[in-house]
Amino acid sequence: MNRVYNFSAGPSMLPLEVLEQAQKEFVCYGNTGMSVMEMSHRSRDFEKIIFGAEETLRRLMKIPENYSVLFLQGGGSTQFAMVPLNLMNKKRRADYVKTGQWAKKAIAEAQRYGQVNVVASSEDETFCYIPDLTPDLFHKDADYVYLTLNNTIYGTHIPDGTLPDTGDVPIVGDMSSNILAEAYDITKFGLIFAGAQKNLGPAGVTVVIVRNDLLGNAMDITPTMLRYDIHAKERSLYNTPPTYGIYFAGLVFRWVENMGGVAAMEQRNREKAKILYDFLDQSALFRGTVRKKDRSLMNVPFVLPTEELNQEFIRQATDAGFVNLKGHRTVGGMRASIYNAMPAEGVQALTDFMDRFEKAHKIV
Repeated sequence: MNRVYNFSAGPSMLPLEVLEQAQKEFVCYGNTGMSVMEMSHRSRDFEKIIFGAEETLRRLMKIPENYSVLFLQGGGSTQFAMVPLNLMNKKRRADYVKTGQWAKKAIAEAQRYGQVNVVASSEDETFCYIPDLTPDLFHKDADYVYLTLNNTIYGTHIPDGTLPDTGDVPIVGDMSSNILAEAYDITKFGLIFAGAQKNLGPAGVTVVIVRNDLLGNAMDITPTMLRYDIHAKERSLYNTPPTYGIYFAGLVFRWVENMGGVAAMEQRNREKAKILYDFLDQSALFRGTVRKKDRSLMNVPFVLPTEELNQEFIRQATDAGFVNLKGHRTVGGMRASIYNAMPAEGVQALTDFMDRFEKAHKIV
């Protein structure tokens, strides 16, 4: 087996132990005589899988009983519509903070259903920072405040300690690229969601955690399949859910728990990120693109002085087993996504390679 270090932004690297366990159980799960992929979602065996996954996630994230945990389809992008359809239901207005491409898409979708107030933006500097989110920015009569907690493309994040004070207005958080990677107090949110394909498992599952008092007031135009209350009432079994993805996510949840939980994972992620950021800060050739105070623990964009060097680095890195380092077109250069499953050895190996590249291309 010759596995590479996969720095993809998603679908991304998965824990090897989890992959091996899934491989072992692929043909026959337990004593059921069948694969999870063949299993009825109405069976007791699958109920144990999905409800067990929920219980583990509740422990990991300290999710109170007055929140529902949903396993849905449609990816994070479907949540751009589900959130306003279900929550923009009183004043028909919401506050959004524009910190990247996914926030822009969420804003565009929400504008179809009500008034969107873009209360702060970092678009003026290609989203390389998080705006100051002071309480005076937010409207007391908004139905919710929408934040992208980690910006996968631009490498910024809003940690728990800098969440804004929005009073009684619930916060909606897109946690797609940093769920289980750094600790958050769930009670600060009305709703969070996360696509699975970065830190939770294969693409196909979206986790939604929603406070129960926000359920049941969807707009009349909301399709049944896009109503949170329907899925909460049926415990994510209203229709056939993405069964294998939920099974795999449950394995990842247990892996995180075995690694010491979210706090331990955050410490590991801080140590990994420090290796890469320390190198970038002392490098004479490579340059990070994000303001230091807002740097993500998960996604690290960086550039070289010329596009030719960027392309040469990506080519050589790929040949050396460091794959999917090409940055998003709006930023250019490179991006290393160092999610939970990326070991510290992989980050150290990448920086060692970057050091060799720099010495070989020293600017005189």
